[in-house]
Amino acid sequence: MKANLGQPPAETFLPTSGAEIKARGWDGVDIVFVSGDAYLDHPSFAAALLGRVLEAKGFRVAILSQPDWKSADPWREIGRPKLFYAVSAGNMDSMINHYTANRKRRNKDAYSPGGRIDLRPDRATNVYAQRCREAFKGVPVVIGGVEASLRRVAHYDYWSDNVRPSIMVSSKADVLGFGMGERVLVSIAERLKAGLGLESLRDLRGVAYLLGKNAELPESEHETRELPSFEAVKTDHHAFAIATRDLHHETNPFNGRRLLQAHGDRTLVINPADLPLDEAEMDAIYDLPYTRVAHPSYQEPIPAHEMIKDSVTIMRGCFGGCTFCSITMHQGRTIQSRSEESILGEVKGLAKDPNFKGHISDLGGPTANMYRMRCTKPEVEKICRRLSCVHPTICKLLGTDHGPTIDLMRKSRAIEGIKKVNIQSGVRTDLAIRSPEYLEELAAHHVGGHLKVAPEHTSPKVLRLMKKPEIGEFDEFAVAFEEASKRAGKEQYLVPYFIASHPGSNAEDMIEMAIFLKARGYKPLQVQDFIPAPMDIATCMHYTGLNPMTMEPVETTKKLKDRNLQRALMQYFAPENYFTVKQALLDSGRADLIGSGKRCLIPSNPPREALQASRDSRAKKPAKVQNGDRGESAKPNGRSSAKRGKRPR
Repeated sequence: MKANLGQPPAETFLPTSGAEIKARGWDGVDIVFVSGDAYLDHPSFAAALLGRVLEAKGFRVAILSQPDWKSADPWREIGRPKLFYAVSAGNMDSMINHYTANRKRRNKDAYSPGGRIDLRPDRATNVYAQRCREAFKGVPVVIGGVEASLRRVAHYDYWSDNVRPSIMVSSKADVLGFGMGERVLVSIAERLKAGLGLESLRDLRGVAYLLGKNAELPESEHETRELPSFEAVKTDHHAFAIATRDLHHETNPFNGRRLLQAHGDRTLVINPADLPLDEAEMDAIYDLPYTRVAHPSYQEPIPAHEMIKDSVTIMRGCFGGCTFCSITMHQGRTIQSRSEESILGEVKGLAKDPNFKGHISDLGGPTANMYRMRCTKPEVEKICRRLSCVHPTICKLLGTDHGPTIDLMRKSRAIEGIKKVNIQSGVRTDLAIRSPEYLEELAAHHVGGHLKVAPEHTSPKVLRLMKKPEIGEFDEFAVAFEEASKRAGKEQYLVPYFIASHPGSNAEDMIEMAIFLKARGYKPLQVQDFIPAPMDIATCMHYTGLNPMTMEPVETTKKLKDRNLQRALMQYFAPENYFTVKQALLDSGRADLIGSGKRCLIPSNPPREALQASRDSRAKKPAKVQNGDRGESAKPNGRSSAKRGKRPR
């Protein structure tokens, strides 16, 4: 049975094949997007959004979605683009998409039809760029998206456990557009259409490129800073930490310097990030005529589409600066918000859709409650190099008014045809507790039984390394949310996310976390295991054992048995973890937590299920757990989160 019955015909989508291009009467296209994701014509998917932006500017665009990369034939079939290829691995880094924190192959790809795992290659950007060059020589190749953005400099690659050069070197692309990319791609298309060469792109914000041995560094209006070379960071942990620190201090587009990094006899040049989009630009992008559905050629549903099809993006960016999170390095620290009119217009459009069931699945972005929050002093924002606006304390210049968000929530649910507006993006608790009115509104109208929040850890030491607030703030929020839910006459629970094996976290810290979880009745059904994503500050800590901001040593957990132990302690209640948890408690001198006392984590004698689990594990290889996936938490009564969504930050 087709997944897209009753949906718009193919001609309302961007063309995806040579036949669809010819059906439009075109002699070719200007730009071909090559994407590792299935083609979903929804603004949450980069190829669709960027393709529609270029289409609105008058360019002819096609999308080559999840092509068979084993040959260049799919590239040849869709035809030679007149201007350039735009290549992306998709909405995720392909290695994170494919592998768990234990480097085991995942069994599902949410961005592929039927959740299939075999429709994109590892290191997809490199492979796709190679096929572009094979198919049609001389066509410029522009790489971008999350994978390219986060690998734009020499970076630690967790899956090969070494430092790799900039993706510009490995992909042999002509230029890299990092960040969200709308302005960059339009500028590239306009300049190439005007007959200008690739050299004309070198002054653009948000691009990176390689200079040859004898090429001169172009003049720039921006100051220039040199990072330690690829050769240095590959062999010297201290040099890697310096490069990480310097890179992150140049992420403010208002004052960021141009960066250089030598790769052998070539020089990588990274221009400052593009400036934030203003409200009118955001509206123009999200008001484009997306069909919001998958291309009709697909025969199976696409899991990611099922999750976000009825969601509405209200903003971009995050000023949290969490060291394990890549949002700032891709979307930026500055919050970029749509107008209320644009957002409500999208909600009204959904309400009129005959296939819509009346439930908005999410009204948010990277974080649910940062809408319209900006620095109140633009002159300070332009010179600030602080990596987080909320850590170690909330900056006194940060506007934290929840009023615009509250108005949006009220007006969206009042629209005819809307039965429910859920908040699935995750709430920043240290901001939310500043607005009792927001908490009341949230609890009364916008929680479907469970609310995702992300305290991440309980150890003060680890939380400082994460740039997350003290755990006491989570407790304060939890009490306030429970009281607000009671006043609303609702039984609702928090779904807190915690991370195991983050740099700085050891067995003793995880034991304290287990005590915390038991005392509050939380039982994580799945574990978020730390994955060192390229370019993150926490990844630098994991690889070098140094905090790049202070150069102080950081304890790290790298051995599989130690990672398994931390994971087991977070799920101390699971029978299969009994013996691991018991040994960890004995090794840490915490025998007081073994027994029948109220604070005890496990009983003195193994339960029958633990013995059976031990026998089963010896008899056969244990099932692989999808570590790093978005998880659920349950209360002791067995209630658990029924939906999956964006992980809060």
